[in-house]
Amino acid sequence: MAKGRVYLVGAGPGDPGLITVRGRELLRQAEVVVYDHLASPRLLAHVPAAAELIYAGKLAADHTLTQTRINELLVAKALAGKRVVRLKGGDPFIFGRGGEEALACVEAGVEWEVVPGITSGVAAAEYSGIPVTHRGVASCLGLITGHETPDKEGSDLNFESLAGWNGTLIFYMGVKNLRDICRSLMDKDLDGSTPAAIIRWGTTPRHRTLVATVATLADEADRAGIKPPAVTIIGHCVALREKLAWFERRPLLGRTIVVTRARSQASDFSARLEELGADVIEMPTIRIAESVDPQPLEQAVAAVAQFDWVVFTSANAVDSFFTVLLRQGRDARSLAGVRVCAIGPATAQRLADRGILVDAQPEKYLGSEVVATLAAREDLQGKAVLCPRADIAPPELIEALTAQGARVTEVVAYRTLADNTGSEHVLDLLAEDAIDWITFTSSSTARNFFAAVPPDALRGRKARLASIGPSTSATVRELGLHVDLEAQSHTIPGLLQAILDVEGPTSEGTE
Repeated sequence: MAKGRVYLVGAGPGDPGLITVRGRELLRQAEVVVYDHLASPRLLAHVPAAAELIYAGKLAADHTLTQTRINELLVAKALAGKRVVRLKGGDPFIFGRGGEEALACVEAGVEWEVVPGITSGVAAAEYSGIPVTHRGVASCLGLITGHETPDKEGSDLNFESLAGWNGTLIFYMGVKNLRDICRSLMDKDLDGSTPAAIIRWGTTPRHRTLVATVATLADEADRAGIKPPAVTIIGHCVALREKLAWFERRPLLGRTIVVTRARSQASDFSARLEELGADVIEMPTIRIAESVDPQPLEQAVAAVAQFDWVVFTSANAVDSFFTVLLRQGRDARSLAGVRVCAIGPATAQRLADRGILVDAQPEKYLGSEVVATLAAREDLQGKAVLCPRADIAPPELIEALTAQGARVTEVVAYRTLADNTGSEHVLDLLAEDAIDWITFTSSSTARNFFAAVPPDALRGRKARLASIGPSTSATVRELGLHVDLEAQSHTIPGLLQAILDVEGPTSEGTE
């Protein structure tokens, strides 16, 4: 039996981009992952599909697994020969009980390793524009638990020393005890006017900063409804936030946006939304698959030199066409002498990536505009036009080309299948009225979304519907729903810009 090992991996403070390279590598090699509530779920995308995922919980006062059970589980899985990743929010050895898990491994004779993570207190402060040390302001840093063990009588914290601390204090897990912490510091002569901040869900799209003083922070936090997870920062460095705040200026911070594109296509759109501060929920409503009968596409690709035009109406069609072309042992040179039309810039870029510069592209990314563009170039009477398309593509393009006298060969290049992955999560968020935008990039994404999520689930909710263009909007309306936003430029960048135009440069994360 292979020898198992436990890796205590710091997941970082919440932003999935802040995990270490070593931590990400271990996730990709893991056979078992035991993860906490505070570790970003996005990190689990790095885990092999065959790996066992075990949720340990660790919400305040609501532990799915006790610490003793977690220790036993890590040891048992390692003794069974597994590569076990214990994924912990922040850093494993900073109020993460990683030391206890490491000792359990030592006592059981299990090999183990720790991978440090960015601790949440420091990261949250920095994302709020608060440097935890600063020349002439704070020359030392204290990391303090705000949540001592419930069975402890009194406190191990020396508040007299903390009150005289010439630097920055960061209290972890201290929301419940915030009033007692502030009162204890002032009782030991800390000036009540000392700047203080509490930061909830630091470094994530739900990042929220509340600034006050030690004397007023508890009342302000109660008034604002601050709940865990949160860290408290006390010290004069907090005042620097007035000039250094940066993260909360992102225009989509605090917005929850559902992306319904196929999983293979969603990443770029999701990444750009996240860069702008949005909390992105991916619910892929379509899945791209090969045609049931590949022969018509194979025959058309083999005879491509006989066509006058090849019209591509999606990047998926480009991928499918070139997959077959390469399978036949040929490449872009096979299109020499054949003119190529792309419906829009994304499709044109996918062709350019394959070494093909398009001969025609309409200004508006619609099927009717494709025909008008080709007809403006030449008389289509008798021209041979190949259209590799989706199995559910609407017939208008083919009908319009045929009406112009073209000899059209339409072949199914790929299938668009329904996929309702993530629909339960979206329904839960709608029930909580926690979704701001639902985006649709094609008619099929709209149809499949509302097949999985009943339209009634949106009634009376704040969620708004954003469409990439007229065809998609028409489908949404056919389903009895209102389109709140339609992109003027019918592309992903156009849809993103339309949302930004509506949202404006507002910030939801600062007080």
